[in-house]
This record gives sequence, structure tokens and C-alpha cells, in this order.
Amino acid sequence: MKIGVTGDTHNNLKNIKKICSIFNQNGAELVLHTGDVTLPKSLSAFKDLKCPLIVILGNNDVDEREGLEAVSSDFKCSIFDEPFSTELDQIKISVVHHPDLIDIKMLENNDLILHGHTHRYRLEEKEGCLIFNPGECAGFLKNKNNIGIIDLQELIPKIISF
Repeated sequence: MKIGVTGDTHNNLKNIKKICSIFNQNGAELVLHTGDVTLPKSLSAFKDLKCPLIVILGNNDVDEREGLEAVSSDFKCSIFDEPFSTELDQIKISVVHHPDLIDIKMLENNDLILHGHTHRYRLEEKEGCLIFNPGECAGFLKNKNNIGIIDLQELIPKIISF
């Protein structure tokens, strides 16, 4: 299974359109958003995805929760509080917005942890668990936007810059 990873899109509709296009072209079967979509109109832009979307609420999403949840019902989108945990292809995954929530228990109970919030690339192994943040997606750093694609068979994140 191929999953897409993005986060901190912060209402950049142009980037969200590009992100959806890249995930669709690369055969993502599920996209995990690590938080800070920010406004319902931005979440609505993710309708272009050809796969389901899971969004973890970030600090800039909390006040918009009701609107985000209303929009999410219009397409294959689910919204969760952090931490969100799932198992896909026998890989245990947790998703958080805030990396400071990552503790030893979370590391021991997962194969992969995804986070956002920092707008910085991170690929690190701790306690046998891979921690990944693709980095900037909001357009704050021109030509430095990244999303991630992870083939769960290999568990090696691939960065796509745009």
C-alpha cells in the first residue's frame, strides 16, 4: 500500500491543488494530513484526491473543527484528534501534529510515526520506530515544498518537492 503524507497546508489552495495532483499521479491509496489544514475551504480543495484522506487536527484547526467536519462529510475524509493510531499492511502507525507528543510508549508501540507542526523535514529512527515529517507544504518557503510517499512494503519515505 502506498500512503501520502502532507501537513501544515495552511490554506494555500494553489499548493493543495498541486499536492492532490502529485498524490494522484503517484498512486497514493490513502493520504494522511498531519494537521493545520486551517479552514473548511482548504479541506474542500482535497476533494480532488482519488483516495481517502485522514486529517489529524492541528493547533490551527481547533477553532474550525465544526466547519471542517461538515466539509469532510462531502467526500472520503475522516477527521481525528491527535494522537491517531492505525495499522495498515501490518505496519503500526501513529499520527500527531505536535512532535512533543511522541514519547517512549508511542515509539515502542509503532513502526512509523508521522508528525507536522514544525514545517521542517525529519526522518529519524528511534527505538526501532521511523519518525517522519515531509516538511514545508504551506508555501512559506518558495520552491521548498515537500510531500511524502511511503510504500508500506519498503517503509522508506520518498520526498517529492514542488
